[in-house]
Amino acid sequence: MNKRLSFFVYGIVFLLSLGICASAFADAPAECGEPGSCAVIKPGETIKIGVAGPMTGEYAMYGSDNADSAKIAVSQLEPLEGFAFELLAEDTQGAPESAVAVANKWASDSTFAAVVGHTLSGETAAAIPIYEKARIPLLSPSATGAQLTSDNTVFNRVVFQDADQGYFSALYILDDLKLTKIAILHDGMDYGKGIADIVRDTLQDKGIEPVAYESLTPGEADYSAVLTSIASKGPEIIYYGGYTAELAVLANQLAQVGLAGVPIFSDDGAFGIEFIEKAGSNAEGIYGTSSIPPASPEKDAFDAKYLETYGRVAGSKSSFAWFAYDAANVLAYAIRETAVLGDDGNLYIPREELVKNVRGVSGYKGITGEITCNENGECNASGPTFYIVKDGEWVLPE
Repeated sequence: MNKRLSFFVYGIVFLLSLGICASAFADAPAECGEPGSCAVIKPGETIKIGVAGPMTGEYAMYGSDNADSAKIAVSQLEPLEGFAFELLAEDTQGAPESAVAVANKWASDSTFAAVVGHTLSGETAAAIPIYEKARIPLLSPSATGAQLTSDNTVFNRVVFQDADQGYFSALYILDDLKLTKIAILHDGMDYGKGIADIVRDTLQDKGIEPVAYESLTPGEADYSAVLTSIASKGPEIIYYGGYTAELAVLANQLAQVGLAGVPIFSDDGAFGIEFIEKAGSNAEGIYGTSSIPPASPEKDAFDAKYLETYGRVAGSKSSFAWFAYDAANVLAYAIRETAVLGDDGNLYIPREELVKNVRGVSGYKGITGEITCNENGECNASGPTFYIVKDGEWVLPE
């Protein structure tokens, strides 16, 4: 074949291929004209929702609880135009680099729609830029870092944020407990340090200077050195920003450094039965933050299903079980509002519209309350509630 003829044949083939592509997109919504602008689910495929977080490792109770609750939600969803929903669970171990890998994996999947999560604040912050570029919305049940709703349009959450948690925790210590000699300790991570800083700043705004501000290294079995340093300042109470494992070690070592009877006030990251199991009698008198929803027929039904499915009580791993259930259902609701069935039988989900519809959720009746998102993606309906360990249980303070 001579060169001129080969170019002619190539041109014909190229034009035919353009015609085929144009025909393939003829039945798609106008919003799907650009590659990647829509999730495209072909007959026989599923609408994928992801849940990401630590399923193994030190913080597995949070990620696995979110995944377990989201599984219940997705298992109860009716198909959309004949297309079933599917939940994909990915283990990040809470590490930012793993979260980035998961985000890249999902962003490259043309059938992937939205994310329940991520679970922890640090991993979420690392993954957000990838979802922002891919236009994939997130709705987190547990990432409370105050900065997460800044400078992006895809991250939303149904849990309260740390700015509120830290602010009201500081006020509770001052106004309800009437304590002013306050030491602050944190684990140096995005979540723990972030909320501890808010407590410190709130105290300073009220004219109270903390007697100590210290950090520890997560994952260690002995914090007596930092506790000894704090003990020398004579605190009436210690505020700790961090997670369950480290809080249990701290509670177990208070007496040996001369801090017996000095309570620790911690956050929702350390709230749950696991802390009491690890700290035993040393958990008595420890304060914590949570937002367990009030009793309702819907909550009772979820609690019964959770117990039947997993053989444990909802809330025994973390306080985020109900939020994860709501987050998965809200995402499915937004997907139903967005998806379009093409004449070619494919289901199209315009990504930009889905991002706006998740951020625009208003008046959704969830088991955690009425969920309405503001312009920054803050969708929490309840705010923080404070608890104390008494007789081996988390209870409301008297």
